[in-house]
Amino acid sequence: MIELAQSPKDPAFVQDPYPFYERAREAGPFFRWADYDLTCTGNSAAVNAIFRDRRFGREPVEPPVIPPHLAPFYAVEAHSMLELEPPRHTRLRNLVLRAFTSRRIAGLAPDITALATELVEALPEGEFDLLQAFAQPLPVRIIARLLGVPEEMAPDLLRWSNAMVGMYMAGRTRAMEDRAVAATEAFVAFLRAYVEDRRARPADDLITQLIAAESEGEKLSTDELIATCILLLNAGHEATVHTIGNGVKTLVETRTSLTALAPDSAEGTVEEILRYDPALHMFTRWAYEDIEVMGRRFRRGDRVGLLLAAANRDPGVWDQPARFNPSRPIKPLATFGAGLHFCVGAPLARLELQIALPILFQYHPNLALAAKPEYADVYHFHGLSELRVTA
Repeated sequence: MIELAQSPKDPAFVQDPYPFYERAREAGPFFRWADYDLTCTGNSAAVNAIFRDRRFGREPVEPPVIPPHLAPFYAVEAHSMLELEPPRHTRLRNLVLRAFTSRRIAGLAPDITALATELVEALPEGEFDLLQAFAQPLPVRIIARLLGVPEEMAPDLLRWSNAMVGMYMAGRTRAMEDRAVAATEAFVAFLRAYVEDRRARPADDLITQLIAAESEGEKLSTDELIATCILLLNAGHEATVHTIGNGVKTLVETRTSLTALAPDSAEGTVEEILRYDPALHMFTRWAYEDIEVMGRRFRRGDRVGLLLAAANRDPGVWDQPARFNPSRPIKPLATFGAGLHFCVGAPLARLELQIALPILFQYHPNLALAAKPEYADVYHFHGLSELRVTA
């Protein structure tokens, strides 16, 4: 297995990580990423196999030592189904899915349509940042409506979420950690008060449904409910913001015909956006026993990095994978994971993209880049720092 060095903070890598992924792929299914001291794979078959194999999981074999200053952040993570394995994960996910139903998500389509229309009609004249004007407010306001959180809280939710996500970025600093902890404490305080209010005064929203959800006589505790709401709020908009930005950039740069966003084509175009330049590039798993995957031996306690964006460009699966082709046949993606931890918010993200992007280009068919888009230094995420356009 080859070892490769590539700083995730290197400016060239930040702007275009795909050449490194291809260099790593040429060496075989697995490689050692020296900067992370981590075995990684961008091979689609290996990524899919590890996602689905219950001998790998999110919880570390040995409980990590948590520094005292990070205790508030990890107190929330301890109840997040994203970080848990069965039986706790099974119980939490089943309870959440009783409230986060496909019917409830589909019922958001009119809200998404109305909000996207409101935002595009309010876009300023001349040059502006599409991320701030459109990509950020749309998903955070929708997830706020879904949960029943006041929409005027959207700026706070964005600020808290951005700070907490900093805990997953390469090269995080003590200042980033302190911001994440402060955001966590503010988020928890707000939600604890809001959950108690909803216990006393139920409403037609997801928080009320989560309070009422019951499986085999069990309900979510307040701490579990708060952690679930934070997960849904953060995951429910953070990646969608990046995907809208990356998608608009790609559509404009490739001069894709607007017919690609027609009702009978929008689904395929959104899937290609999610494949071609996704918002999340790495997820990790721990080995729970000695196991071999495609010739690579893992021992219990080993960690492996799954490179989602690289798997989405595996030439063994995709014809001309480096080419943006909205008309290519739809195939399963690595973007939302697979198996037990498949993203519960995937249907909502897809719905938002399938509705919002056609509305944006319907109102502004001549949307053009006003400056070269630059990706932010936020790996393992991959999103633009801003998207300057003229409508």
